[in-house]
Amino acid sequence: MRKWLKITGTALVSLTVLAGGYGIYVYQSVKATAEQIYEQREPSSLPAFISADPVLEEIHSADIDQRESFTVLVLGIDERPNDRGRSDAMIMLSVNPSKQSILMFNIPRDTRTLIVGHGTEDKINHAYAFGGIQMSVRTVEELLHFPVNYYIKVNMEGFANIIDALGGVDVDNTITFNYEGHHFKEGSLHLNGQEALAYSRMRYEDPRGDLGRNSRQRQIVKEVLKNALDVSTAFKLETLLKEVGTSVKTDIRFDEMKTFVTEYRQDMKKIEQVEIQGSGQNIGGIWYYNVADKERERIHELLKEHMDREGS
Repeated sequence: MRKWLKITGTALVSLTVLAGGYGIYVYQSVKATAEQIYEQREPSSLPAFISADPVLEEIHSADIDQRESFTVLVLGIDERPNDRGRSDAMIMLSVNPSKQSILMFNIPRDTRTLIVGHGTEDKINHAYAFGGIQMSVRTVEELLHFPVNYYIKVNMEGFANIIDALGGVDVDNTITFNYEGHHFKEGSLHLNGQEALAYSRMRYEDPRGDLGRNSRQRQIVKEVLKNALDVSTAFKLETLLKEVGTSVKTDIRFDEMKTFVTEYRQDMKKIEQVEIQGSGQNIGGIWYYNVADKERERIHELLKEHMDREGS
């Protein structure tokens, strides 16, 4: 009996040591990836609309360690050889742990707006081509008159590999269509990375045009968020870290990522979606998406309301 107790005890100690060792390995792997993808934004002066509003000033200086609400701008970049590329997708997230909610909406890429730092009115997705992430963030802040706390930049082709590493995504498709050699039937679908990329890019066969495309993009991002917060196997984690390391850049630090995973993850029980309404217009032979001042104010107020901790 004592012999078996000794053997069992030794086995338990060995398993504990192995689990602890693997935990350290995982921690170091995640930390190394976080440091690899970290890309700090250039310092810049505070926009006047933020400094003039105490509420926006408080949002601008959000502290994740204090479980405060924050915003994230997600940019899907269509990179090309010898070309910085353009933002193929722009999605704004407002994260509020006290409401256990994420508010998500697309910024239509053809939205005509002032490109901050370039001095022209143009399609908002051109901001990245003109001035990279810095100009994109400042332009979105000016469009919405709302601070962007963090950004996440994802190479679109690499995004497909990330989806594969997560085991694919499930979507509810509202229309049957073909795109880039893929057939998408109406109804519930499970998509791999390349299929998800094609699914999110089609717009000309959609009766809703860009709005339909935006809706599909949000479906994909929503599923990726859900799956990423539920990575349960070592294989998935290691493969995911490899793909993230080569496809993603962000100004979210490792310590902030840890806080989000340990303190916020369990609170994110719902994802609310809204659309920016506008109308198309041909100006000088170029098609733009015009968003009226009243609509910009509506989105601004929705963000403000969603981030309000007191009103939860």
